[in-house]
Amino acid sequence: MSFARKWRNTSREVSDSQSFLNDFFNVFGIDRKRVATFETKVPMGRHRNGYIDLLWRGVILIEMKSIGKSLDKAFGQARDYAFHLEDEELPEYIMVCDFLNIRLYRLFTGQQWEFKTAHLHKNVKLFSDLAGYKTFAQLPTDDKEVDIKAAEKMAKLHDILKSHGYEGHQLEVYLVRLLF
Repeated sequence: MSFARKWRNTSREVSDSQSFLNDFFNVFGIDRKRVATFETKVPMGRHRNGYIDLLWRGVILIEMKSIGKSLDKAFGQARDYAFHLEDEELPEYIMVCDFLNIRLYRLFTGQQWEFKTAHLHKNVKLFSDLAGYKTFAQLPTDDKEVDIKAAEKMAKLHDILKSHGYEGHQLEVYLVRLLF
């Protein structure tokens, strides 16, 4: 709760996001410098680059915004960055935050959580992977049938693309990115 109290009156991305994120990682006993980098450059095309606010390769991508900015747009921006990352860099989680609100997406399961930063202490288990505890997605029973159908459709798409000459690593990367 001291984290939330410390940051409750903060609102500006440019001046406060890096300090905020250092403190965020400290909540989990993690020295951010050992695992994640700020402002990771991402080539977004021939003449354009993006800069990820924070990237822990393979684990989490975080995009910070000032209070009042759209978290939906922030997620779209973060998802675009993820699309341009190398396979081994693809994060399992994307977090967007405007200091007041935190929204966490688990990309491989499609799960999403949103809560006030002041309630981080009540949602700390969502970040157990950061603290070194592996979690496994437990899908609600009613979603399993939908997931089975989706998996069958992805398998069918895989087979169709393969029959047209797409195969191997490039095909697998395409399907993973399509899933995003």
